[in-house]
Amino acid sequence: MGNSKSNYDKRVSEIIDNLELTSPNDNIMLKHRFLEEVILYERKRNYTSKFYNFFRFIVTLGSIFLPALLSIGQMDPAKLPKHFNIITYWCSWGMSLTVTTCNGFIQLFSLDKNYFTYSIVSEQLKSEGWQYFQLSGKYEEFDDHIECYKFFCKAIESIKRKQIENEFSGGKAGDNKKKINNKKNKTTTDPVSE
Repeated sequence: MGNSKSNYDKRVSEIIDNLELTSPNDNIMLKHRFLEEVILYERKRNYTSKFYNFFRFIVTLGSIFLPALLSIGQMDPAKLPKHFNIITYWCSWGMSLTVTTCNGFIQLFSLDKNYFTYSIVSEQLKSEGWQYFQLSGKYEEFDDHIECYKFFCKAIESIKRKQIENEFSGGKAGDNKKKINNKKNKTTTDPVSE
């Protein structure tokens, strides 16, 4: 995975270097604000993915083995080895605690939500970048990269802003905006009581 990340960085960096923009500073800003953001979100996704997949793996395994272990305990006690019931009791207790703890970590740190969010943002940024580089999609009406440079920068900032709002509002950024807009509308339309 580390190789593919550096390959993406290298390929896109070359494309940005070869873009004809108004000034060399524009190319540098694209590298620092667009390319570095893509790499950052890929890193975040990969980091979160390790923990998310590990805990999910433990939860899945525990969910499979716990019922199997409990069903063994239902066998005829005369046919089971001595102290088998005690061993199965403590094993199932430990397995149950482990599954619950791992599931708790997934929920507490929002590992599932963060993993999907970072993946989506990374892909949105990449898609926006390729459309801009190829002058396709919403950029096909423009004749060159200079014309749509500010439009592209605005789109990148919009993706980034939405992600930050979701991250810090617990995914309820849209709901908070509606509440704020409703309050503004209410204060502007309601007469002030004396």
